[in-house]
Amino acid sequence: MTIQLSADLAPARSKRISTIDIVRGVAFVAMAIYHFAWDLEFFGYMDPGTTAYGGWKIFARSIASSFLFLVGVSLVMAYTKGFHWGRYWRRLAMVAAAALLITVATWFAMPNTFIFFGILHQITLASVLGLAFLRLPPLLTLVVAVLVIAAPQFLRADIFNHPALWWVGLSTVVPRSNDYVPLFPWFGAVLAGIGVAGLAQRAGLFEKLAAIQAGAWSRPLTFVGRHGLAAYLIHQPVLISLVWAFAQFFPAQVETREVTFLSSCQLSCEQTRDTEFCARYCACVLDDLQRDDSFDRFYAGEQSAALTTRVRETTAMCTARSDSEMQNGGVQ
Repeated sequence: MTIQLSADLAPARSKRISTIDIVRGVAFVAMAIYHFAWDLEFFGYMDPGTTAYGGWKIFARSIASSFLFLVGVSLVMAYTKGFHWGRYWRRLAMVAAAALLITVATWFAMPNTFIFFGILHQITLASVLGLAFLRLPPLLTLVVAVLVIAAPQFLRADIFNHPALWWVGLSTVVPRSNDYVPLFPWFGAVLAGIGVAGLAQRAGLFEKLAAIQAGAWSRPLTFVGRHGLAAYLIHQPVLISLVWAFAQFFPAQVETREVTFLSSCQLSCEQTRDTEFCARYCACVLDDLQRDDSFDRFYAGEQSAALTTRVRETTAMCTARSDSEMQNGGVQ
């Protein structure tokens, strides 16, 4: 999840708006809470898939959206106060390097779900693309933001299923990754920040915010808000190390792969269907995938076209079978 890119792009003489730093700090705390929950799930202290669905999923998307929105706000603030290009490129290079570091580290730690285009990658790309919208009318930028956010609902195509195009976000199959924040729809949050900030600047809101002085209670949040990149890179290794240390003395109960799969499948299915249907459906999927080596390949994180087709056929068959069983009063 993540951090601002351009809070420090304005010349040093410009007065900093502490309110925005506080908002970043609050967003960072929320992100740390989510990551801590993810760590607990990873080590088996929470049910598989807990942080990927329901309220946790909404929580995670809200956090990511807030950071990206603030990237757009920061770009407008920097542009309004006099763009410092040297500072911009230095900051951009730092974020790009951090994104590369995350990719390399997760490739070695979790190769099946490594982060190839997470929020830092999105911030890097969006901070370049966003420059093209700084001179456009804010309302026009907001219209484009809506179109970008809506694009995945209408423009998905098989051509984007190639791994080289996963960063676009228009593939028909969502890649497996521990942090996937593609161009569509997430660039829309940055554009929304640019558009709203443009309207706020015209209304003189930035000057009013600059006049607000928060009390001593805000200092920790302000500090984190001003050093978001460092905080982002440090906090998760610290959190996961703490949970790992705890697990050495109080390990979670280890479940079989089958139990873990069924639990995650059930949780995902129940987002749209009832419990009885999902129990039948998930058992069917597991049973069918275990007829050959498909379950082992799926569990290992394989993302080949052949396995994708195999899983699609299984889920379609199990959906039809479960619906038929429900309509026939549960007779199998």
